[in-house]
Amino acid sequence: MGDVVVITGASGGVGRATARRFAQDGAKIALLARGEAGLEGVATEIKELGGEALVLPTDVADADQVEAAAQRAEDELGPIDIWINDAMATIYSEFLDVEPDEYRRATDVTYHGMVWGTRSALRRMAERNRGTIVQVGSALAFRGIPLQAPYCGAKHACKGFTESVITEIRHHGWDIHVTMVHLPGVNTTQFTWGRTKLPKQTQPVPPIYQPEVAADAIHWAAYHKRRQIYVGAPTVLNVLGERVAPWFLDWYLAKTGYSGQMTEEPLDGGPDHDNLFHPVDGDEDRGAHGPFDDEAHEHSFQTSLSKHRRLAGSVAAGVGAAATGVALLRKR
Repeated sequence: MGDVVVITGASGGVGRATARRFAQDGAKIALLARGEAGLEGVATEIKELGGEALVLPTDVADADQVEAAAQRAEDELGPIDIWINDAMATIYSEFLDVEPDEYRRATDVTYHGMVWGTRSALRRMAERNRGTIVQVGSALAFRGIPLQAPYCGAKHACKGFTESVITEIRHHGWDIHVTMVHLPGVNTTQFTWGRTKLPKQTQPVPPIYQPEVAADAIHWAAYHKRRQIYVGAPTVLNVLGERVAPWFLDWYLAKTGYSGQMTEEPLDGGPDHDNLFHPVDGDEDRGAHGPFDDEAHEHSFQTSLSKHRRLAGSVAAGVGAAATGVALLRKR
């Protein structure tokens, strides 16, 4: 019998790729999102891969809906082993052009969606004294960029909230693992349906990774007691840059942050490109990938090193010792 896994934001992008990865283990997966066409599509993929799927149309910004979905997941699939908070919403726009209701909605989905998911999962896991919660974070939880103030603010909040929860779990001595997986730019469906006020097609900040790279890291984090995982070298560089020289990032992002998030293609706008308040897939299932397959990387060398950090450390130490030895021999 596979684990019982709940995934929010499961109808597309990283959430959908993650559902497919757990399905390969024969997991029983509760799928939470608003877009029913995408949910039905990923449910079919899960069954084809050997897993079991439960479709639960849910707006994660609504705490009552999240709680009801959690209860249905346990009633129909069994006790939840792993809960993955992946749902997000963003607005591509300068801050002054974002209306208060837009800002509030993006925050409710991205931040409060994680809060309500964690609350429903933790209540049940605390009673059993077991379980894992995976928070899908971002390089933007450490460093904000232009044109995405609502999303950056929400991801910063997610990080602080999760750290607080971790300390409370440790205080109680519960055998519950909470981990954050911080992502770089990923080729997801958000670029086909996210609200934007920019004149051109939006894109992830390059280098771009496929959602399966993120899904592999999320799956790995669910079974290894690592506090946080960084996916992709850009995420590590972002974290280090903010620690060492935030003033340089201020300057660099002011110069490159606008052009780096837009292609040369004009925006194909309209109601099918705005899922902030309502799902837009209708009868169309948009899958897991966005429009950047040609540019997206299918592997992350940095993530492989992160998953095998002891081996990487041993190799680095060995190389360092060998280099020191050679240097000493040359001095003789």
